Amino acid sequence: MVDSVALVQRLEVMSRRYQELAQLLTDPAVFANPELVQRYAKERAGLAEVVDRYEALQRLERTIRETEAMARDGKMEPELRALVAQELDELRRKRADSEAELTTLLTPKDPRDQKNVFIEIRAGTGGEEAALFASDLMRMYTKYAEQRGWRVELITSSPTGIGGFKEVILLVEGRGAFSRLKFESGVHRVQRVPETEASGRVHTSAVTVAVLPEAEEIELQIDPTELRVDTFCASGPGGQGVNTTHSAVRITHLPTGVVVSCQDERSQIKNRAKAMRVLRARLLETAQAAQTAEIARDRKMQIGSGDRSEKIRTYNFPQNRITDHRIGMSLRRLSEVIEGDLDEVLDALASAEQARQLELQAPASDN
Repeated sequence: MVDSVALVQRLEVMSRRYQELAQLLTDPAVFANPELVQRYAKERAGLAEVVDRYEALQRLERTIRETEAMARDGKMEPELRALVAQELDELRRKRADSEAELTTLLTPKDPRDQKNVFIEIRAGTGGEEAALFASDLMRMYTKYAEQRGWRVELITSSPTGIGGFKEVILLVEGRGAFSRLKFESGVHRVQRVPETEASGRVHTSAVTVAVLPEAEEIELQIDPTELRVDTFCASGPGGQGVNTTHSAVRITHLPTGVVVSCQDERSQIKNRAKAMRVLRARLLETAQAAQTAEIARDRKMQIGSGDRSEKIRTYNFPQNRITDHRIGMSLRRLSEVIEGDLDEVLDALASAEQARQLELQAPASDN
């Protein structure tokens, strides 16, 4: 049967409520009240799929127990025993699939899951090595997005002299982008020998990553009078004329002090449009965090200060090992992960989050 006690408890509560609603809908006093009938019928319809799946799982579990009892029969012919073992394997696969479907049905849906996302990557502790690793993470997320058929757009960047980035912001557009990438928010620690290290010593550096769902204009109205827009000459690579025109844009949201800069486009209009998209996402995140203390606390824990000690994941290059500290998962295939093969890690994080959500929704004990 389902391993999670919290999941079983919740399914039992829903099953009892489903039966209770069936009884209520046959009660003459309820039937005489169209408003109550509509409310109870709607609630029952909302429980129907989960309860049907749960009852099917219970029937499947009974069949498995009966088949296991047959398999223990020492007098069974070898040919029949092989058939029973094969059937038992198939039944157990069906049970695993059914449990996974129920878990998905019961996990609360995040309304932001289908949104596009901004990925903000910033070099933290470690100087030039941190900036180089920020470039590695940008490439990792870009490759992962491309593998899933998503579109990646560079919003803004602050490159260093030897190929790193002090900061880079990407926009990833694709169905389900936030649902997959939201677990990447936090401090990423890297342990490796820097290219500039002559003695071969392993250095530890840190990069912060923030993943923000893109906000639609209808979700957040920004008063233009609350914005200060400054223009300046772009810096860094960009071709002839990059430092001679005021194409770069800095937008400050005066009430909150949130500042967004964009300089990667030659057009001031395009830079302003990109900066406004990032600003809208940051302000929506701030507004949602203010509404819920838990969200604010989670974001503080995820983003941190960029110090080496505040980490969600460590990339150990000498040992080809990646470790996600939130779920205690270690894989000795860092070289593949850093090239965009993130699904195994993200699947594990999604499963852990599902389990956490189910535990939070578990009915309170009667004791």
